[in-house]
Amino acid sequence: MNIIAVSGSLRTHSFNTRLSQLLEELAPSGVKVNPATLHGIPLYDADVEEGDGIPAAVSGLRDQIKASDGLVIVTPEYNAGMPGVLKNALDWLTRPGEELKPTFGGRPTALAGATPGAWGTALAQSGALINLRQLGVHLYPAYLRVSAAHTKISDDGVDDELREQAGKWLKGFVEFIREG
Repeated sequence: MNIIAVSGSLRTHSFNTRLSQLLEELAPSGVKVNPATLHGIPLYDADVEEGDGIPAAVSGLRDQIKASDGLVIVTPEYNAGMPGVLKNALDWLTRPGEELKPTFGGRPTALAGATPGAWGTALAQSGALINLRQLGVHLYPAYLRVSAAHTKISDDGVDDELREQAGKWLKGFVEFIREG
């Protein structure tokens, strides 16, 4: 089984990129989690799409999503919502319009996120639901929400409580994918 975990942050030492890497580390036997980022995806501009076509970074990410059995969107929370770079990537990934269904339609998808704040990206994940429902994904009903991430994810590693929480959540998502 192949799962792609897309970090919605561009920051080098992002808690969310590190969370996607933790999921890779915790993948059960027979499961590969592939962390991905949004680096290289320009701001969506229909003139760019018309004149230059789909950027290589978008096509590459789309190919990874299409080749996956499941998608994890690992979102930070900026001002009570998902970051603009993540929404922008979702917009690009649905272009041209005939790419929406093969990329997202019915794809098992889960939401995760880490923040130094108290709510564990609950508001960003809640806001993302509007977009994900529009994309027609098959949404995993459990959410991985990491609050006080700065105390759980550091240069020294990940604390045991988060490791256990993320491992249990990932196993649940794997079962969700298997059950179809």
